[in-house]
Amino acid sequence: MTNVLVVPVATPLLTAIILLLAPRKPGLQRWISFVGSLVMAASSVLLFVTVQKQGILVLQSGGWPAPFGITLVADLLAAMLIVATGIVGVAVTASAFAGVDPVREASGYHGLFQVLLMGVSGAFLTGDLFNLYVWFEVMLVASFVLMALHRTQAQIEAAFKYVTLNLIASSLFLTALGLLYGGTGTLNMAGLAAVFRQREIGTFELVLAMLFFTAFSVKAALFPLFFWLPASYHTPPAAVGAVFAGLLTKVGVYALVRVFTLLFHNAPPQFYQLLLAQALCTMVIGLLGALAQRDFRRVLSFNLVGHLGYTTVGLGLMTQTAMAASVLYIFHHIFVITNLYLISGIFLRLRRTTDFSALGSILREHPWAAAISVIPLFSLAGVPPLSGFIGKLALIRATLAAGAWWTSAIMLVVGVLTLISIARLWDESFWKPATVPDRASMNWTMVLPMAGLAAITLAITVTAEPIFQLTLRAAGQLLNPQVYIDAVLKGDYRP
Repeated sequence: MTNVLVVPVATPLLTAIILLLAPRKPGLQRWISFVGSLVMAASSVLLFVTVQKQGILVLQSGGWPAPFGITLVADLLAAMLIVATGIVGVAVTASAFAGVDPVREASGYHGLFQVLLMGVSGAFLTGDLFNLYVWFEVMLVASFVLMALHRTQAQIEAAFKYVTLNLIASSLFLTALGLLYGGTGTLNMAGLAAVFRQREIGTFELVLAMLFFTAFSVKAALFPLFFWLPASYHTPPAAVGAVFAGLLTKVGVYALVRVFTLLFHNAPPQFYQLLLAQALCTMVIGLLGALAQRDFRRVLSFNLVGHLGYTTVGLGLMTQTAMAASVLYIFHHIFVITNLYLISGIFLRLRRTTDFSALGSILREHPWAAAISVIPLFSLAGVPPLSGFIGKLALIRATLAAGAWWTSAIMLVVGVLTLISIARLWDESFWKPATVPDRASMNWTMVLPMAGLAAITLAITVTAEPIFQLTLRAAGQLLNPQVYIDAVLKGDYRP
């Protein structure tokens, strides 16, 4: 059953190849991409079920034992994120049936999207740091081209900001890999963890930790290196922005969690206090930025930045309940923020803009679309009993249990700021009378993926207790690196 690890990576690759060879007929391209995403989603569920039954799955490519070959690994965290990736892939490819810019479709939009899914899946499943770097670059190339397709001035400017900052992060990451390989002789994560558990954390290890910390903070858009995200994520089409917001930043967060729980588990407490301070600053700055915006997608971009802070609080505290709460928040946030970017596509279709001055009246003119939008909006705001409230409550309880009173207080303040931001977003976009009439009709094909993601948000709300128990198990694996080491190395490797 370990071969199931290959399928979430191989399926989008095969789909991209088929799309490249198939005739450039929009309907055919959309169906190929959608079916490929369905197969990937089904394989991700199979992978998750297998991990649930058998524990951590490991595949050594070509039969080469770790740490010498290419290793694929799926623990509970990776399996959950692969499932989320599959669902987002289905939702975004389904939204293409509502209509994609013909120029973009003719330029390879669907194939590039599948390459992006392949990169995300590979990053979640790799057991080797160099291959993590490779998957980051696959995502960067695909996302840069997707952002720059159609060549509007705003998109080109945003794409260059996006790629420049991410290339700097990649350079730092590659520098850290060179130093790491020179100092240890391996880049296999389990092999590195075995090496680091036998040595004291000294200057060399702290330098590496800071390099990884900076590189992954850029990738995850965390304070103070987040400014490229709100400068770029509002420019591409809604479907492209949705997959960027839902998945790409989460890969950066995942890399932080994976590397620091495996390699720097015994780092000085001050280092994890720095991680916690960064998470809190990200929350505050992101939400203050959201309150200053007058555009739907810019508000979402700053909210995305602010809520990324919640995803790394658990890493800063390094307790099982805090880590579990952050994993729960990552899982919930993927679906909510993806859905909200897709919802922004409603305004782009009806009003040709997402500026507040041209929005309004959606509740009266399109009540079903407004009813669907309420769920992710209020979940992001943390309104009870939706999944966002449950995730924030779990984090606050974990911080109080850890004695981090200031953290709890700041999170409560940020929760109020989020509520104000989302209330204003609702009033400006859905409630107030419109000053500009609709310039197109509502396409129900674009509403169906939003309804599906909203249903998943409600499902997470209803099943919050079993999902939290699952994230507790995932956190237990993260905070006990020996479980990961034993699964990958099987006792055959001695550093």
